[in-house]
Amino acid sequence: MSGQLSAHIDAFVNFLRFEKRYSQHTVIAYTTDLQEFTSFLSAIYGDIRLEEISYTFIRSWLAHLMEQEISPRSINRKISTLKSFFKYQIKTGAVAENPMFKIVAPKAGKRLPSFVNEEDMKTLTQALETATEDWKSLNAKMLIELFYGTGMRLSELLQLKETQVDLSRKQVKVLGKGNKERVLPLDTRLMASVREYLQLRRKHFTELPEELLVTEKGRKLYPKYAYLLVKKYLSAIATLDKKSPHVLRHTFATHLMNNGAEIKAVKELLGHASLAATQVYTHNSIEKLKEVYRNAHPKAR
Repeated sequence: MSGQLSAHIDAFVNFLRFEKRYSQHTVIAYTTDLQEFTSFLSAIYGDIRLEEISYTFIRSWLAHLMEQEISPRSINRKISTLKSFFKYQIKTGAVAENPMFKIVAPKAGKRLPSFVNEEDMKTLTQALETATEDWKSLNAKMLIELFYGTGMRLSELLQLKETQVDLSRKQVKVLGKGNKERVLPLDTRLMASVREYLQLRRKHFTELPEELLVTEKGRKLYPKYAYLLVKKYLSAIATLDKKSPHVLRHTFATHLMNNGAEIKAVKELLGHASLAATQVYTHNSIEKLKEVYRNAHPKAR
Protein backbone atom coordinates (compact mmCIF):
# COMPACT_ATOMS: atom_id res chain seq x y z
CA MET A 1 0.00 0.00 0.00
CA SER A 2 1.34 3.43 -0.90
CA GLY A 3 2.00 5.91 1.88
CA GLN A 4 -0.47 8.34 0.33
CA LEU A 5 -3.26 5.74 0.27
CA SER A 6 -2.48 4.67 3.81
CA ALA A 7 -2.72 8.29 5.00
CA HIS A 8 -6.19 8.69 3.43
CA ILE A 9 -7.38 5.50 5.12
CA ASP A 10 -6.02 6.63 8.49
CA ALA A 11 -7.81 9.97 8.14
CA PHE A 12 -11.09 8.21 7.28
CA VAL A 13 -10.77 5.80 10.21
CA ASN A 14 -10.14 8.72 12.58
CA PHE A 15 -13.23 10.42 11.15
CA LEU A 16 -15.32 7.32 11.96
CA ARG A 17 -13.82 6.99 15.43
CA PHE A 18 -13.79 10.58 16.65
CA GLU A 19 -16.42 12.45 14.60
CA LYS A 20 -18.98 9.77 13.79
CA ARG A 21 -18.20 8.09 17.14
CA TYR A 22 -18.72 4.60 15.75
CA SER A 23 -18.16 1.64 18.05
CA GLN A 24 -14.77 -0.06 18.12
CA HIS A 25 -16.30 -3.14 16.49
CA THR A 26 -17.63 -1.08 13.55
CA VAL A 27 -14.35 0.81 13.10
CA ILE A 28 -12.43 -2.48 13.02
CA ALA A 29 -14.83 -3.85 10.37
CA TYR A 30 -14.35 -0.77 8.15
CA THR A 31 -10.58 -0.87 8.62
CA THR A 32 -10.39 -4.58 7.76
CA ASP A 33 -12.42 -4.08 4.56
CA LEU A 34 -10.18 -1.22 3.42
CA GLN A 35 -7.01 -3.15 4.21
CA GLU A 36 -8.25 -6.14 2.20
CA PHE A 37 -9.16 -3.85 -0.70
CA THR A 38 -5.82 -2.04 -0.76
CA SER A 39 -3.88 -5.30 -0.37
CA PHE A 40 -5.66 -6.60 -3.47
CA LEU A 41 -4.87 -3.41 -5.39
CA SER A 42 -1.23 -3.59 -4.37
CA ALA A 43 -0.93 -7.24 -5.43
CA ILE A 44 -2.58 -6.72 -8.83
CA TYR A 45 -1.76 -3.14 -9.81
CA GLY A 46 1.24 -2.26 -7.64
CA ASP A 47 1.50 1.01 -5.69
CA ILE A 48 -1.24 3.38 -6.86
CA ARG A 49 -2.52 6.72 -5.66
CA LEU A 50 -6.04 7.31 -4.37
CA GLU A 51 -7.07 9.38 -7.40
CA GLU A 52 -5.96 6.55 -9.73
CA ILE A 53 -8.53 4.10 -8.35
CA SER A 54 -11.31 3.66 -10.91
CA TYR A 55 -14.51 1.62 -10.85
CA THR A 56 -12.79 -1.08 -12.96
CA PHE A 57 -10.31 -1.68 -10.12
CA ILE A 58 -13.21 -2.02 -7.68
CA ARG A 59 -15.08 -4.39 -10.00
CA SER A 60 -11.95 -6.54 -10.22
CA TRP A 61 -11.85 -6.80 -6.44
CA LEU A 62 -15.54 -7.68 -6.23
CA ALA A 63 -15.08 -10.35 -8.92
CA HIS A 64 -12.18 -11.74 -6.90
CA LEU A 65 -14.39 -11.91 -3.78
CA MET A 66 -17.09 -13.75 -5.71
CA GLU A 67 -14.50 -16.26 -6.97
CA GLN A 68 -13.57 -16.82 -3.32
CA GLU A 69 -17.28 -17.65 -2.73
CA ILE A 70 -17.72 -14.77 -0.31
CA SER A 71 -21.44 -14.37 0.44
CA PRO A 72 -23.40 -11.55 -1.25
CA ARG A 73 -24.21 -10.20 2.21
CA SER A 74 -20.51 -9.86 3.09
CA ILE A 75 -19.71 -8.35 -0.32
CA ASN A 76 -22.47 -5.79 0.14
CA ARG A 77 -20.97 -4.81 3.48
CA LYS A 78 -17.59 -4.26 1.81
CA ILE A 79 -19.26 -2.20 -0.91
CA SER A 80 -20.90 -0.11 1.79
CA THR A 81 -17.46 0.46 3.35
CA LEU A 82 -16.04 1.66 0.03
CA LYS A 83 -19.03 3.93 -0.57
CA SER A 84 -18.51 5.58 2.82
CA PHE A 85 -14.77 5.84 2.21
CA PHE A 86 -15.06 7.52 -1.20
CA LYS A 87 -17.92 9.74 -0.06
CA TYR A 88 -15.57 11.03 2.63
CA GLN A 89 -12.78 11.56 0.04
CA ILE A 90 -15.17 13.60 -2.14
CA LYS A 91 -16.15 15.65 0.90
CA THR A 92 -12.54 16.41 1.79
CA GLY A 93 -11.59 17.13 -1.84
CA ALA A 94 -9.11 14.25 -2.05
CA VAL A 95 -10.82 12.97 -5.23
CA ALA A 96 -12.93 14.75 -7.84
CA GLU A 97 -15.03 11.77 -9.00
CA ASN A 98 -16.54 8.90 -7.05
CA PRO A 99 -15.50 5.51 -8.53
CA MET A 100 -18.39 3.82 -6.71
CA PHE A 101 -20.93 5.53 -8.98
CA LYS A 102 -21.11 2.57 -11.40
CA ILE A 103 -20.87 -0.18 -8.79
CA VAL A 104 -24.02 -2.29 -8.36
CA ALA A 105 -24.36 -4.42 -5.25
CA PRO A 106 -25.24 -8.11 -5.72
CA LYS A 107 -28.66 -9.19 -4.54
CA ALA A 108 -28.59 -10.89 -1.18
CA GLY A 109 -31.38 -13.12 0.03
CA LYS A 110 -33.11 -11.86 3.12
CA ARG A 111 -31.97 -13.76 6.19
CA LEU A 112 -34.64 -13.98 8.84
CA PRO A 113 -33.43 -13.49 12.41
CA SER A 114 -33.26 -16.53 14.70
CA PHE A 115 -35.39 -16.26 17.81
CA VAL A 116 -36.62 -18.34 20.73
CA ASN A 117 -40.32 -19.18 20.61
CA GLU A 118 -42.48 -18.02 23.51
CA GLU A 119 -42.92 -21.43 25.10
CA ASP A 120 -39.18 -22.18 25.09
CA MET A 121 -38.46 -18.68 26.43
CA LYS A 122 -40.87 -19.28 29.29
CA THR A 123 -39.17 -22.59 30.12
CA LEU A 124 -35.74 -20.96 29.98
CA THR A 125 -36.61 -18.08 32.31
CA GLN A 126 -38.28 -20.47 34.76
CA ALA A 127 -35.15 -22.63 34.83
CA LEU A 128 -33.04 -19.55 35.57
CA GLU A 129 -35.17 -18.71 38.63
CA THR A 130 -33.65 -21.62 40.54
CA ALA A 131 -30.16 -21.43 39.01
CA THR A 132 -28.63 -18.70 41.15
CA GLU A 133 -26.33 -20.54 43.55
CA ASP A 134 -23.20 -18.85 42.20
CA TRP A 135 -22.19 -15.68 40.33
CA LYS A 136 -22.01 -17.35 36.91
CA SER A 137 -25.58 -18.61 37.11
CA LEU A 138 -26.68 -15.29 38.61
CA ASN A 139 -25.01 -13.44 35.72
CA ALA A 140 -26.62 -15.82 33.23
CA LYS A 141 -30.01 -14.96 34.73
CA MET A 142 -29.34 -11.22 34.52
CA LEU A 143 -27.92 -11.35 31.00
CA ILE A 144 -30.79 -13.39 29.60
CA GLU A 145 -33.49 -11.42 31.44
CA LEU A 146 -32.04 -8.05 30.43
CA PHE A 147 -31.49 -9.03 26.79
CA TYR A 148 -35.00 -10.46 26.51
CA GLY A 149 -36.64 -7.80 28.68
CA THR A 150 -35.11 -4.74 27.00
CA GLY A 151 -33.71 -5.78 23.59
CA MET A 152 -30.32 -4.23 24.35
CA ARG A 153 -27.26 -4.97 22.25
CA LEU A 154 -24.39 -6.87 23.87
CA SER A 155 -22.14 -3.79 23.83
CA GLU A 156 -24.89 -1.67 25.39
CA LEU A 157 -25.52 -4.13 28.20
CA LEU A 158 -21.85 -4.59 29.05
CA GLN A 159 -21.38 -0.80 29.22
CA LEU A 160 -24.54 -0.27 31.29
CA LYS A 161 -23.64 1.53 34.50
CA GLU A 162 -25.46 1.22 37.80
CA THR A 163 -26.27 4.94 37.62
CA GLN A 164 -28.19 4.37 34.35
CA VAL A 165 -30.67 2.12 36.16
CA ASP A 166 -33.57 4.08 37.65
CA LEU A 167 -35.72 1.70 39.66
CA SER A 168 -37.98 4.49 40.94
CA ARG A 169 -38.99 5.30 37.36
CA LYS A 170 -38.87 1.65 36.22
CA GLN A 171 -36.42 2.37 33.41
CA VAL A 172 -32.83 2.24 32.20
CA LYS A 173 -30.97 4.74 30.02
CA VAL A 174 -28.94 3.09 27.27
CA LEU A 175 -26.13 4.63 25.24
CA GLY A 176 -26.45 3.10 21.77
CA LYS A 177 -24.75 3.45 18.40
CA GLY A 178 -23.46 6.92 17.62
CA ASN A 179 -23.73 7.76 21.34
CA LYS A 180 -27.49 8.08 20.98
CA GLU A 181 -29.31 7.72 24.27
CA ARG A 182 -32.63 5.94 24.62
CA VAL A 183 -34.81 5.04 27.59
CA LEU A 184 -36.07 1.48 28.02
CA PRO A 185 -38.84 0.40 30.41
CA LEU A 186 -38.40 -2.32 33.02
CA ASP A 187 -41.26 -4.62 33.98
CA THR A 188 -41.93 -5.54 37.61
CA ARG A 189 -40.23 -8.94 37.41
CA LEU A 190 -37.11 -7.57 35.78
CA MET A 191 -36.94 -4.73 38.31
CA ALA A 192 -36.99 -7.27 41.15
CA SER A 193 -34.14 -9.22 39.55
CA VAL A 194 -32.03 -6.08 39.07
CA ARG A 195 -32.70 -4.93 42.64
CA GLU A 196 -31.65 -8.34 44.01
CA TYR A 197 -28.51 -8.31 41.86
CA LEU A 198 -27.52 -4.85 43.06
CA GLN A 199 -27.92 -5.91 46.69
CA LEU A 200 -25.79 -9.02 46.20
CA ARG A 201 -22.97 -7.22 44.37
CA ARG A 202 -22.73 -4.62 47.15
CA LYS A 203 -22.77 -7.35 49.79
CA HIS A 204 -20.04 -9.49 48.19
CA PHE A 205 -17.62 -6.86 46.85
CA THR A 206 -16.09 -3.80 48.49
CA GLU A 207 -14.57 -2.31 45.32
CA LEU A 208 -16.77 -2.33 42.23
CA PRO A 209 -16.61 -0.92 38.71
CA GLU A 210 -19.24 1.56 37.51
CA GLU A 211 -20.81 -1.10 35.27
CA LEU A 212 -23.87 -2.98 36.52
CA LEU A 213 -22.78 -6.52 35.65
CA VAL A 214 -19.65 -7.99 37.22
CA THR A 215 -17.77 -11.30 37.15
CA GLU A 216 -17.41 -13.56 40.18
CA LYS A 217 -14.24 -11.56 40.95
CA GLY A 218 -16.16 -8.29 41.00
CA ARG A 219 -14.75 -7.03 37.72
CA LYS A 220 -16.54 -5.63 34.69
CA LEU A 221 -18.16 -8.29 32.49
CA TYR A 222 -16.39 -8.74 29.14
CA PRO A 223 -17.86 -9.83 25.75
CA LYS A 224 -16.54 -13.41 25.64
CA TYR A 225 -17.73 -14.10 29.20
CA ALA A 226 -21.25 -12.92 28.34
CA TYR A 227 -21.31 -14.68 24.95
CA LEU A 228 -20.27 -18.08 26.30
CA LEU A 229 -22.64 -17.85 29.26
CA VAL A 230 -25.66 -17.05 27.06
CA LYS A 231 -24.64 -19.71 24.53
CA LYS A 232 -24.49 -22.32 27.29
CA TYR A 233 -28.09 -21.72 28.32
CA LEU A 234 -29.46 -21.31 24.78
CA SER A 235 -27.85 -24.64 23.83
CA ALA A 236 -30.64 -26.34 25.78
CA ILE A 237 -33.05 -25.25 23.02
CA ALA A 238 -32.63 -27.91 20.33
CA THR A 239 -34.61 -26.08 17.62
CA LEU A 240 -32.36 -22.99 17.75
CA ASP A 241 -29.80 -22.59 14.95
CA LYS A 242 -27.87 -19.71 16.53
CA LYS A 243 -27.11 -19.35 20.20
CA SER A 244 -25.77 -15.84 20.76
CA PRO A 245 -26.88 -12.82 22.83
CA HIS A 246 -28.21 -11.22 19.64
CA VAL A 247 -30.76 -14.04 19.36
CA LEU A 248 -32.36 -12.73 22.56
CA ARG A 249 -32.54 -9.22 21.06
CA HIS A 250 -34.28 -10.75 18.04
CA THR A 251 -36.57 -12.68 20.41
CA PHE A 252 -37.50 -9.46 22.25
CA ALA A 253 -38.47 -7.74 18.98
CA THR A 254 -40.26 -10.75 17.47
CA HIS A 255 -42.39 -11.37 20.55
CA LEU A 256 -43.38 -7.70 20.68
CA MET A 257 -44.42 -7.73 17.02
CA ASN A 258 -46.26 -11.05 17.37
CA ASN A 259 -48.25 -9.63 20.26
CA GLY A 260 -49.38 -6.51 18.43
CA ALA A 261 -46.72 -3.88 19.14
CA GLU A 262 -46.43 -1.07 16.57
CA ILE A 263 -43.34 -1.31 14.39
CA LYS A 264 -42.35 2.32 15.12
CA ALA A 265 -42.37 1.60 18.85
CA VAL A 266 -40.20 -1.49 18.34
CA LYS A 267 -37.82 0.59 16.21
CA GLU A 268 -37.37 3.08 19.06
CA LEU A 269 -36.86 0.35 21.65
CA LEU A 270 -34.19 -1.35 19.51
CA GLY A 271 -32.45 1.93 18.73
CA HIS A 272 -32.59 1.40 14.96
CA ALA A 273 -31.67 4.38 12.81
CA SER A 274 -34.30 3.54 10.17
CA LEU A 275 -37.57 1.63 9.97
CA ALA A 276 -36.10 -0.64 7.27
CA ALA A 277 -33.90 -2.37 9.85
CA THR A 278 -36.94 -3.18 11.99
CA GLN A 279 -39.13 -4.43 9.15
CA VAL A 280 -37.44 -7.84 9.13
CA TYR A 281 -39.51 -8.66 12.22
CA THR A 282 -42.79 -8.11 10.38
CA HIS A 283 -42.25 -11.41 8.55
CA ASN A 284 -42.39 -13.35 11.79
CA SER A 285 -45.44 -11.36 12.81
CA ILE A 286 -47.20 -12.29 9.56
CA GLU A 287 -46.28 -15.95 10.07
CA LYS A 288 -47.87 -15.76 13.51
CA LEU A 289 -51.06 -14.33 12.01
CA LYS A 290 -51.12 -17.14 9.44
CA GLU A 291 -50.83 -19.68 12.24
CA VAL A 292 -53.70 -18.06 14.13
CA TYR A 293 -55.77 -18.09 10.93
CA ARG A 294 -55.03 -21.77 10.25
CA ASN A 295 -55.96 -22.74 13.81
CA ALA A 296 -59.04 -20.56 14.15
CA HIS A 297 -60.70 -20.18 10.75
CA PRO A 298 -63.07 -23.06 9.85
CA LYS A 299 -62.25 -22.77 6.13
CA ALA A 300 -58.51 -23.08 6.78
CA ARG A 301 -58.71 -26.67 8.08
